[in-house]
Amino acid sequence: MSFDVAADAYDRFMGRYSRPLAPLLADLAGVDAGDRVLDVGCGPGALTAELVRRLGPGAVSAVDPSAPFVAALRERLPEVEVTQASAEQLPFANGSFDAALAQLVVHFMADPVAGLRELGRVTRAGGTVAACVWDHAGGRGPLSPYWRAVRRLHPGADDESGRPGAVAGELAELCRAAGLTVLADTYLAVGVEHATFEEWWEPYTLGVGPAGGFARGLDPEALAELREACRELLPPAPFVVTAGAWAVRARP
Repeated sequence: MSFDVAADAYDRFMGRYSRPLAPLLADLAGVDAGDRVLDVGCGPGALTAELVRRLGPGAVSAVDPSAPFVAALRERLPEVEVTQASAEQLPFANGSFDAALAQLVVHFMADPVAGLRELGRVTRAGGTVAACVWDHAGGRGPLSPYWRAVRRLHPGADDESGRPGAVAGELAELCRAAGLTVLADTYLAVGVEHATFEEWWEPYTLGVGPAGGFARGLDPEALAELREACRELLPPAPFVVTAGAWAVRARP
């Protein structure tokens, strides 16, 4: 697995789903004018851009452990404070923000409970912590058609369904274990249209995340076999992929 990839590769792979998801998470968090907000695990900035649109760049800070993503976001949103850091070690004082959000990040944290505890620490009393994770375990995430094809050909492959927060109710339990009070445990969904099969498939070959890493590890013949297995599982183009995510709103 790697997120040490170009921001454009991530945009083409996951940004097509994370961009429409961002407004839904911001709505769940209830961020409003005058709030100071932190985007944890910001990536190239899908959620950051939405927060800036709502609050202005001076009210938004962002962190990510990936140097390429941090560099890209600094270039895209130069007025936003962007720092290279992990969720488990946020470089901010207690209570620095009105809200801390983590979009599609908890399942990649080395220690999800510690990471969520840090989100709570940097959020003021009475503020908001919000997070979401794709529904990989329920087979309704954006990568589910791909992983179904992988499992058909490679039954022992890790399909991300066992990652933290990917099961119904688990994200809320992780928040509680981190000392947060869960206010809402819900489900967010977006639909993304793909004009052609190749437009859907090509980003899987870019080496992004576990899915891209798996594809990169295949020889050309096996990769072609996987591509055709995916084609068989998807409807004729154009088609819509519905992507669902478990989401929570909590307070410190």
